[in-house]
Amino acid sequence: MQRRLLLSLPPLALLATRRVAAAPAVRTRVETALGSFVIAVDPQVAPVTVANYLAYVDARHLDGGAVYRIVTLANQTPETKHKIEVVQWGMNTPDDKPAPFAPIVHETTRQTGLRHRDGTVSMARNGPGTATAEFFICVGDQPELDFGGGRNPDGQGFAAFGQVVEGMDVVRALHARGQARQFLPEPIRVTRVRRL
Repeated sequence: MQRRLLLSLPPLALLATRRVAAAPAVRTRVETALGSFVIAVDPQVAPVTVANYLAYVDARHLDGGAVYRIVTLANQTPETKHKIEVVQWGMNTPDDKPAPFAPIVHETTRQTGLRHRDGTVSMARNGPGTATAEFFICVGDQPELDFGGGRNPDGQGFAAFGQVVEGMDVVRALHARGQARQFLPEPIRVTRVRRL
């Protein structure tokens, strides 16, 4: 099996090159009070989730948002079985106020083939089909957030859809602002999000 995979690599690599040339990734810059980072998304890999993210970007609904939750190993309870490390950001819409766009269908990592690795951007959600304008970035690999992972009791994981391709140092600086409680008493402002 391993030999077949190695022998088939050049044609697959060629195919991937053609695909990238035909549909390049869309890049967005997220500007925060601590600096900016760039997210690349591929509409062909996670079409529903990417379309949702870009709709919020293009409508400028993420301008004036916030980094409002930072999950570290230290601020999860000792009994938390599947610990993660993420920076959560977005509109930070109050529970009693609906988001500007309807929630989207949940695209699992089993469907997209994406994984929650260092710098992966994903959708925050409650149940499947509830995600709107709240996102998170993985700090380190977080396989427990993938389909079948243990972090969410429903086993559906979270909808990964992008990757930080520049400014991961800014994401780590944001993560370093984590406190004893996950939700920040003073959220860090997201000033502007635009396509590049």
